[in-house]
Amino acid sequence: MKIEIWTDGSSRGNPGPGGWSAIVMTPEEVIELGGREDLTTNNRMELLGAIHGLKEVEDRKDKIQTVEVLTDSQYVKKGMTEWIDGWIKRGWKGSTKKPVLNQDLWESLKKEEDRLKAVGMKVTWTYVQAHVGIVMNERADTIATMCADDANDLQLYRGNKKDYFFQV
Repeated sequence: MKIEIWTDGSSRGNPGPGGWSAIVMTPEEVIELGGREDLTTNNRMELLGAIHGLKEVEDRKDKIQTVEVLTDSQYVKKGMTEWIDGWIKRGWKGSTKKPVLNQDLWESLKKEEDRLKAVGMKVTWTYVQAHVGIVMNERADTIATMCADDANDLQLYRGNKKDYFFQV
């Protein structure tokens, strides 16, 4: 079985109030997640969306072979597929020998990925272009933005995929 996790982050100011989102889609179920912080950056919110999405997968580990994280953040995608091993080898220093920003969240994200891989799951990272009409990316953006804005009317869906209000 494959799970898709659509993630996004938003910040009103950088730093400023921010929101994150993750939409976990199994073949049968959709789980929308979102949260906010009062003072943060867009990159931190992008990372938190991915972290929370991977954490949600934990209860399904006996049924899943593949987890695909879909993000509109090159920072998250390249961080996990190109940069993180070098950062770890260099003691969390970037190529310029300066400390890696958001090390705490990168460590958490790597831990979540490693935890899933340890139980036999394959985790892949896919970049999707933002704001081009990809339904799930647009929904993830809406959730993250509404969380950043502390919107009172945000309703997160958790339920059967066939009843989900977005065409998937």
